[in-house]
Amino acid sequence: MSYHAKDLRKGRVSLQGQSYFVTAVTHERTPLFKDFYNARILINHLKQSDFNQFTSTVGFVVMPDHFHWVFNLSGDISLSDVVGRVKGGASRSLNLSLYSSMKIWQAGFHDHCIRSDEDFKRVMRYTVANPLRANIVTTVGDYPHWDCIYL
Repeated sequence: MSYHAKDLRKGRVSLQGQSYFVTAVTHERTPLFKDFYNARILINHLKQSDFNQFTSTVGFVVMPDHFHWVFNLSGDISLSDVVGRVKGGASRSLNLSLYSSMKIWQAGFHDHCIRSDEDFKRVMRYTVANPLRANIVTTVGDYPHWDCIYL
């Protein structure tokens, strides 16, 4: 089934204080974040969003070709603007680091508004266990590119 990035925005609502689960994928699923330093560049941009008080991160995982990010939306900024700033900032930093001008991200992102404690637990378990399901590591503790305030 074919879709466009604008279709991903249909029904998207930005609510301050609301928890969101966001997934963004690299252009053509290029495994840019298999490189330790590239992954740290993206993680620094996730943390910068918290520093700027746009978000309050609950947890994340950076996989070789995508990331999952769970956060509470803070401040006076939309969900799309937050993700756009993270992806745009990471793109600029990665291209500077790699001396390139390549396209880093697929257009758009997937989001899920977390509405219940059970939903929250399910999403966090899914996020943290992603490297296990991908057979990258055998224990979560062996994977360097994740964090969760509960662990």
